[in-house]
Amino acid sequence: MPVLCLIANPIDSELDPALAAAVVQQTGGELNWLNHSIACEIIEPKSTDALALAREVIGTRKVDAALVPTDNRRKQILVADMDSTMINEECIDELAGALGIKDQVAEITDRAMRGELDFGAALDTRVALLRGLERSVIEEVRRERITLAPGGRALIHTMKEYGAYTALVSGGFTFFADYFGKRIGFHEAVANVLEFEGDRLTGTVTKPIVDKNTKRERLTTLAEERGIPLSQTMAVGDGANDLDMIRIAGFGVALHAKPAVAAEAGFRIDHGDLTALLYLQGYSDEEIVR
Repeated sequence: MPVLCLIANPIDSELDPALAAAVVQQTGGELNWLNHSIACEIIEPKSTDALALAREVIGTRKVDAALVPTDNRRKQILVADMDSTMINEECIDELAGALGIKDQVAEITDRAMRGELDFGAALDTRVALLRGLERSVIEEVRRERITLAPGGRALIHTMKEYGAYTALVSGGFTFFADYFGKRIGFHEAVANVLEFEGDRLTGTVTKPIVDKNTKRERLTTLAEERGIPLSQTMAVGDGANDLDMIRIAGFGVALHAKPAVAAEAGFRIDHGDLTALLYLQGYSDEEIVR
């Protein structure tokens, strides 16, 4: 039987006992708090349209709702996007900012993430604009302008504590993915390699690039290597290049995603932080590693 999850952002929660009770009144089922006033689950809702009813009761409040199957609920593999998912920024836009061309590059990034542009071509176009950028400036951007997304370390360390394998697979760059992957706690990181001549960018990346196919293939390969069915995997991202892995994962989650991605994903988190992925799996606050 399914479980209906209600999840709010821990920083500014709009989920309270009254709202949870109002949803239960409409859907039926047994209320269980995973983290009081942040996340709860309604076990075995009686309504056949529980998710729609929940969203109707929630209205404009910043609370996510998801109907989750209980079989194999805790996943054994997580593949995550990096930019605007595990970190708050798009690294390439921040690098462009160091050259005073952030708006120009960010527009291309946004269109690529919406699926309006070919990802590979858009990547080549943007990286070419970074030609000549010094390594020391890139290090400064990494140090000063990139921030970890809330809940990311808790997500990764909790899943690892309970035996899951975690992979950061990014269409961004190893210069950032290797560094932040280690800081967050991922088992591995895969990303594109920026090419240098001396200490300056050449404006190119090593081919083949990491794209949507790479992300999907890394998820399937990890599952095959570990003898784990795809139903026991989770994928999370926000852009069009994440959709292929989101579609095939047991839990495919669109996190604060572009509209086209959110519309196709099995699960969408518009308000919660990355700990929402733990609540979807039924972890309680006491089980989360912080």
